[in-house]
Amino acid sequence: MTPLALAIVLGGALGLGTCLLVSLAPRWGAVSLARRIAPYIRDVTDPRGTTLEVAVPAVDVGSLWHDAQRRLAGSGSDGVQRRLRQAGWRMDAAAFRGRQLAWALIGVAAGGVLMVVLALAGTLSPAGAVIPVVLGAIGALGCDVRLTAAARGRVTRVSEELPTVLEFLSLCLAAGEGILDSLRRVGEVGAGELTAGIRVLVLSVGTGSSLPDALGELSGRLQIPALTRSVDQLVAAIDRGAPLAQVLQAQAQDAREDAKRTLIEQAGRKEIYMLFPLVFLILPLSVLIAVFPGVFMLRLGIG
Repeated sequence: MTPLALAIVLGGALGLGTCLLVSLAPRWGAVSLARRIAPYIRDVTDPRGTTLEVAVPAVDVGSLWHDAQRRLAGSGSDGVQRRLRQAGWRMDAAAFRGRQLAWALIGVAAGGVLMVVLALAGTLSPAGAVIPVVLGAIGALGCDVRLTAAARGRVTRVSEELPTVLEFLSLCLAAGEGILDSLRRVGEVGAGELTAGIRVLVLSVGTGSSLPDALGELSGRLQIPALTRSVDQLVAAIDRGAPLAQVLQAQAQDAREDAKRTLIEQAGRKEIYMLFPLVFLILPLSVLIAVFPGVFMLRLGIG
């Protein structure tokens, strides 16, 4: 395997260097004449845009990459888009699938390099053929796990900030300010995930959007049940002319009750998790410490 691995390394390096040198040559690297002048004579030669693709080279790496992104985004794009909005990442599902594909390819390449290194060292076994596949899967799954963790962490932070923001809004409204001025004050004073969303909401209202639509966009981006319920109650109160301060105070109280219930549920799960080291580590050691001296004395015939 050592001569074969050495041949792969040297041949790959030679081929890569040759391709780089060819791409730097003016004749190969320059844009074709047809592609340079096509935008200026399209109204004469191709007014409907039906034959412009003829001037494009047959192999376009960028278009192939974007096509692969679109194809990958077709599977589970709704869930990916929802997690992207919850995490606050400024990309769409196609861009995320492209990043996932890139990390998978990096993992496969790293696995191939590792196989060559093991072959040069003479320690490569037949089971090492799965190393590129495993590393590629780890790269793809790592992106998905990172997105899920980011979305879950941001949702948790927004849920923790919600009662305080609602109470602050109710205090501003009770002091005589309008709902938009109260939202603007909260966005200026606060420093968190929810207040950042409120600043975007105020900016949307200032550029022509209505307040109910902006509130709906805020709840739609995050898709948190407590926030959605509060926004629905607030929009209904605005439409019906109900006192907003009392509505927000009641929603803040409900949000605190939800946070308390979530904390109790997390505490219950933590108690169950704490049983694992107790049952599998501490209890066997305690039994071993209690029984081992007696067994040792019986073997020695003492007592």
